[in-house]
Amino acid sequence: MMDKEITDDLIIKILEAGSWAPSGLNNQPWRFIIVKNPKIKKDLADCTKYGKIIKNAPVLIAVFFDQNKGYNRTKDMQAIGACIQNMLISIHAFNLGAVWLGEILNQREQVEKILAVPNSFELQAVLAIGHPTEAEKKNTSSRISLEKITWREKYGNSL
Repeated sequence: MMDKEITDDLIIKILEAGSWAPSGLNNQPWRFIIVKNPKIKKDLADCTKYGKIIKNAPVLIAVFFDQNKGYNRTKDMQAIGACIQNMLISIHAFNLGAVWLGEILNQREQVEKILAVPNSFELQAVLAIGHPTEAEKKNTSSRISLEKITWREKYGNSL
């Protein structure tokens, strides 16, 4: 991702899209930390084998589960996933690119220390956001065919 600035107004719009995700009892258990500071990005980059992505992204959004706002862990995790998906869709709509980094969760405690979050915050993901290069825009991924992952009425009945 190219190192072009992303305005705070645009970041706020991305976060607003995330905040409109559904959540059980409307508890909205997600919390965000925006990171642009190169020193903090370098410290976070040291927490993952995908450090180059973190260092090169103009903006990072760390997404947390606020355990003080949770009421059902499964539903809360689904809500945070929906929140992240909403942000990714809005990022795409703004002609930006993003990478949902999950491997960094292996160093969750270190990330939480670097970002000085309260004990109730549990890291769920880091989004690296930037302006994709032309080569990155051409990258595609494949999907398993629906016939291999979908059945009618009950398992075993082909689509």
